[in-house]
Order: sequence, then structure tokens, then C-alpha cells
Amino acid sequence: MSSRAFRVFSALLLAVSGGLAGAADFTGPDSCKGCHPEAYDAWMKSKHARATETLADSQKKDARCLSCHAPDQAEQQLAAVTCETCHGGGQYYSPSYVMKDPELARLVGLVDPSEKQCRTCHDASSPSLRPFDFKEALKAIDHWSAERARKQTRADAPPSTPAPATAKK
Repeated sequence: MSSRAFRVFSALLLAVSGGLAGAADFTGPDSCKGCHPEAYDAWMKSKHARATETLADSQKKDARCLSCHAPDQAEQQLAAVTCETCHGGGQYYSPSYVMKDPELARLVGLVDPSEKQCRTCHDASSPSLRPFDFKEALKAIDHWSAERARKQTRADAPPSTPAPATAKK
């Protein structure tokens, strides 16, 4: 069995033995930070990271408000819209060997957020005064371009060469 086939088989076995990948446990945004520092920083600066700060005290106790401003608070013990709110619980896709294989990561639960998913909160019934424009909203939460650019820069960089040794006198 090839190394990749073994990784796929192992991840699928793990996902199936622990239940459906869609029901994976949350690992928290700090678990994403190590491998995706630019994405984490972008999230920290976003409105999603501070979603509950916009609520009045009474709204912070209202399940209707929390369903969007802190949808995974019970699972994550964090009152915010986090990485896993949009990308799914990371229990099965967060190991580095899985994340190195995008197909495998998606197979075991990594979600690529869609307009439909965003509209579960950003819809006509939300109290937002502005209409939701999905394409513009993506620009506001862009955390993949910087990550992609950083990886591409590393891949394109010429290999470092050691400094020439100086002759001893």
C-alpha cells in the first residue's frame, strides 16, 4: 500500500470510527494558528472574531442572536464565529499529514464555505442594515490570499546557498 493510500485509509478509518466527519469535534482557532498564522491574524482582525462584542448584554443571552454571533459556543467555549464555524470541526482534518493533502482534508470534513452557508446568518431576516453581497463579503474576510502568497513565495525562492568559505591565512 502506498504512503498516500495508507494516509487516506487511516484518516477514513478514524473518521468512520469516531462518527461522521460532519460531527467532528472542534479543536479551536489556536489549533489553526500554528500552520496558518496569516489566516489566524486575518481572523483575529475580522468582525467574526469579535461577533459577540456587537451585542447588547440582553442579546448575549438570546439564543436567536447567539445562533449567528456565537454559533459554536457550547462546543468551543468561545463566543465568536471561528475558523471551524465556517470550515467544520477540525478533529479529523487538522493533523498536518491530512492538511497536506487537500483532497483528503475535504474527504474527512474540511468545508469550503459557500454563499448558501454564509446566508444562514447573513440573510434578509438579519438585523444588518446593509444587504449582503457575497463577493464583497469574501474580500472582507480574505485569509487565503496571504497564505497562498506566502507559500508561493517560499516555493519560488531560490534555494539558499551557503556563504563561501574564506581562506585561512
